[in-house]
Amino acid sequence: MSKKFLSLLAFCFLYTLTFQAQDLPLGGGIKYTIGKIEVTGTVSYNEQTVIAYTGLKPGDEIFIPGDKISKVLKKLWDLGLFSDINFYVTNIEGNVADLELEIQEVPELAEVRIQGIKKKSTQEELIKENSLTPGSKVTENLTTTTKNYIENKYKKDGYFNTKVVINTTQIVDTTGTNKVNMVVNVDRGEKVKVGNIEFIGNEELSDSKLKGAMSNTKEKNFFRVWKRSKFNSDDFEADKVGIVNKYKEKGFRDARIVSDSLIIEDPKTVALQIQVEEGNKHYIGNIDFVGNVVYSDDLLTRALGISKGDVYNGVLLEKRISDESKPDSQDIANLYKNNGYLFAQINTVETKVYNDTIDFEIRIVEGKEAYFNKISVVGNTKTKDHVIYRELRTKPGQKYSQENVVRTIREIGQLGFFDAENVQPNFQNVDPNSGTLDMEYAVVEAGASQIELQGGYGGGGFIGTLGLSFNNFSLAGIFDKEAYRPIPMGDGQKLSLRAQASIYYQTYSLSFVEPWLGGKKPQSLSTSFSYTRQFLFDPRTRRADRSRSFDILGVNVGLAKRLQWPDDYFTLSQSLGFQRYDLNNYNTGLFTFGDGFSNNLTYTLGLSRNSKGLNPIFPTVGSEFNFIAKFTPPYSLWNGIDYNDLENQRAFQLEDENGNLLNSDGLRLRPGDEAVGDQGKIDQEKFKWLEFYKIKFDAAWYTTLFNIGPKGPLVLKTGMEYGFLGAYNNERGIPPFERFYLGGDGLGAFSLDGRESIALRGYPNQSLVPLDRTSFSQATNEDGAVIYNKYSLELRYPITLKPAASIYGLMFIEGGASYDNFRDFNPFQLNRSAGAGLRVFMPQFGLLGIDFGYGFDPIPGGTSPNGWETHFIIGQQF
Repeated sequence: MSKKFLSLLAFCFLYTLTFQAQDLPLGGGIKYTIGKIEVTGTVSYNEQTVIAYTGLKPGDEIFIPGDKISKVLKKLWDLGLFSDINFYVTNIEGNVADLELEIQEVPELAEVRIQGIKKKSTQEELIKENSLTPGSKVTENLTTTTKNYIENKYKKDGYFNTKVVINTTQIVDTTGTNKVNMVVNVDRGEKVKVGNIEFIGNEELSDSKLKGAMSNTKEKNFFRVWKRSKFNSDDFEADKVGIVNKYKEKGFRDARIVSDSLIIEDPKTVALQIQVEEGNKHYIGNIDFVGNVVYSDDLLTRALGISKGDVYNGVLLEKRISDESKPDSQDIANLYKNNGYLFAQINTVETKVYNDTIDFEIRIVEGKEAYFNKISVVGNTKTKDHVIYRELRTKPGQKYSQENVVRTIREIGQLGFFDAENVQPNFQNVDPNSGTLDMEYAVVEAGASQIELQGGYGGGGFIGTLGLSFNNFSLAGIFDKEAYRPIPMGDGQKLSLRAQASIYYQTYSLSFVEPWLGGKKPQSLSTSFSYTRQFLFDPRTRRADRSRSFDILGVNVGLAKRLQWPDDYFTLSQSLGFQRYDLNNYNTGLFTFGDGFSNNLTYTLGLSRNSKGLNPIFPTVGSEFNFIAKFTPPYSLWNGIDYNDLENQRAFQLEDENGNLLNSDGLRLRPGDEAVGDQGKIDQEKFKWLEFYKIKFDAAWYTTLFNIGPKGPLVLKTGMEYGFLGAYNNERGIPPFERFYLGGDGLGAFSLDGRESIALRGYPNQSLVPLDRTSFSQATNEDGAVIYNKYSLELRYPITLKPAASIYGLMFIEGGASYDNFRDFNPFQLNRSAGAGLRVFMPQFGLLGIDFGYGFDPIPGGTSPNGWETHFIIGQQF
């Protein structure tokens, strides 16, 4: 026998002797000898097993009532398996007593259902947290603790009126099992709101400043939009830290919250009472750096940006040393990490406190320089490795740089092939002794292809669109049968095809982009081809005249290169484009040469900078700007044509079918009459080869204002745009192509004549055009503008940023205007609007959205505000 078994046997023997020796009569108990022992009521346990567990057996002497019986009852109750236990004496003959032990087993849980909670995930969470699994014993304690747990859980979230009722029903079946079904009814009620926040003990900081430091807990206010006043205990705890930090920012190093009380004013409202102890205001004394070798005291002092005599600001001091909330912050810790010192340790110590002044010592252990050993990427199931590795800013053997790690995460997210919110840098095999580490970037593939399939009624008839965009295409795989799943993917190229048709136009386009031409440098090649045919449309009869058409053929080839100076966020792009415009009996107010053509050969130069944050769909920091200049050759410098004198030249004068010149009345010339220029012929000559230059500039800044709850930050996007279309030769004039059309959703629809549709919500599409200066009536949409400006502010808040769908809401105010010359240009005379909207980005369909905008000003030529407009957004920029 083992020693453990002998020890157990000895314990049981001594326990039995002790148990028997301690039997005492209770309340005049009489000693009996046990005759028979019968167990009733059990269905799951063997009778002999229960009797053996009691320690009683026939022939034992016991007192009835007695201490031994009481201990048996207690021992059975402690098992937690029975809901009722009773001892009965069923028969007495002389000094022999027969006993009956009646027990009622605790039922087992068969099935549980939670009512009143809609989310399936929340139901499952409650079941798991309360161990409501099949087979669990449904004791009174289980139902009580479950009820209390759920009520307290929701009270913690602000549902102070939560009521939980738990019901069980017995399962009746032929097996005789003791099982029950449980129904947990949860009535959360409404969240209580914070009616009043009262501060006690604050003299240096006002109530309003302290309330402002509470980011999440706000008083009930009708005008509160972005932050609701519903109470949440976790948010309140975080806000108490915010209050203390507000004091630290103002120099009150010893400030603390002495107590806080929650007072229930009524079933829907609570009041908060917060008692603070401010302490004395402190100032910065001497700041000494200890242990620094790599950087001098002067350089670290400049990086710290805090000087002797400054008001003590504990929050700022901590952030200037190491700001954990911003991995790319300009603090001392990152100053070391960006130069290879990953293992540097920096501690701030108060060395002396005298009167109202504090001396500090910043102790630095620099450690070894760290180098990357192995760099790897995991999680890319569709995208080929080289597409990701070429974007990495961290290389094996390279000195560690925190800045390069953060930049790598951004570049991977900007590709658009992965969930930008879930790019994770995993530090592996970090060895401070050897100064090496491995870096693994974990990515989650997101859908990179998009389909546009839509139909609708607009512009006089049905419009159908089919578009396919493959954003991670592989041209090299087109001859590989195994690569078609359903198309070759993984090389990071982009292939787009689009077709759109209605009763009066058809348009087709094809484009291809190779972002790394040659595979070694970030230099992209883009090509596109487009063709459209549109027929003259009569808006009154809603019919298209197919005998009168306008054909547009376009080809474009471009190169773009990422620059290294001023920094590598800059991109220089160049492109050559050619459009051929053919008109067949297509006379309108814009095209006076109804049977003719125009050629448009352009060179476009662009300089852009994009430093937007990690997620291209919902950037929270950074900026972007684009400067684009588009030119045609200045033909009039060498072709020798006097465009101001064309009307006096015989070839460009008005004539009849027989070649006879006509006067201004359309009659054959008579003596003394003057020949009249044929405007159609003149314009045909002027615009045979288009001549113009076009300058555009737009910029946007993204600023995180503050975080609202767990979903994410409230972001402000600030934007501005300017555009100008000019002519080299004023006698030749500005062509009827390439113009700006302001107003509406900014979708270009079918027009491929170089026009640019500029969004300005709250007004109809392309409605904000200059007035005709002669009649002061609104110009037609075909006239467009040659100058425009636009300004916008947009507040954005994410609803969800999951890979399947990124959704955010927005509120905006914006203004803009367009002009036909600089004489009328006024940057402050704007068409203003405001409103709200929603954006949904799904990898399969791209960006979808809706905006409701109110135009505060009349459309040019109108007299009353335009009012509300609804805009549907499809495929617009983020």
